[in-house]
Amino acid sequence: MPKQAFVVAIANQKGGVGKTTTAVNLSVGVAKLGYRVLLVDADPQANASSGFGFRINNNEPSFADFFIGETNDLPIKRPFVDIDLWVSPSNRKLALAEWGSGQVISKNERFPSHSMQKIRKEFDVIFFDCPPSLGLITVNCIVGSDAVLIPLQCEYYALEGLSFLLDTIRRIKTRWNPFLRINGIVFTMFDRRNNLSHQVVQEIRSASPFYVYETMIPRNVRLGEAPSHGLPAVIYDPHCPGSKAYLELSKEFVKRLGA
Repeated sequence: MPKQAFVVAIANQKGGVGKTTTAVNLSVGVAKLGYRVLLVDADPQANASSGFGFRINNNEPSFADFFIGETNDLPIKRPFVDIDLWVSPSNRKLALAEWGSGQVISKNERFPSHSMQKIRKEFDVIFFDCPPSLGLITVNCIVGSDAVLIPLQCEYYALEGLSFLLDTIRRIKTRWNPFLRINGIVFTMFDRRNNLSHQVVQEIRSASPFYVYETMIPRNVRLGEAPSHGLPAVIYDPHCPGSKAYLELSKEFVKRLGA
């Protein structure tokens, strides 16, 4: 039986929680551990793409073309020659594509459940960097995934949005993907000096029925600085606290593969 990649949607409808930073650095970290990894930039803002130095215009092949069915071949690029990591870049054309794909699930379910089958055989792990919303792109990506990884900022506004996200995931599981599960919750922007950060972590750990990653991502200026150089932080400055945390998170993620 041919192998099938483990597909993970990295999702949170709230912006600014470190979702793309997690997608970029976790994908590199897992690839560094010897896995063949694909990161799909499913966000029209294309921040994951620019985080690898890819800035493509609307006329170049992108994930949007695959999403709307204009091509059966997912456009991919390899940012580094020394690790087996591939990126399917995005651009703002994807925002327009969402408007034209309103029936993509209810009528033909073409993306991603069917279209991704060939690609799943070519990789060990596939990450979707979803938009900061629960629109059609995010829902489609979750439908085509095996699990959802939730980056959660250590603040109470994030707690309020978590229940809505979990309800959406339950609905998707009931209607389209009965095998979908929560891979885990990752705390981001953790500040050890801030009592609120500790309170949020304690509340989630005690109340959540889902796995909560032990590794927490600290607030770190290097994590915000790296994208301006077109590099993931784990490559731009692998010794900074944020990079070290993402490399530890990658090890923890790999241990949970198939769990």
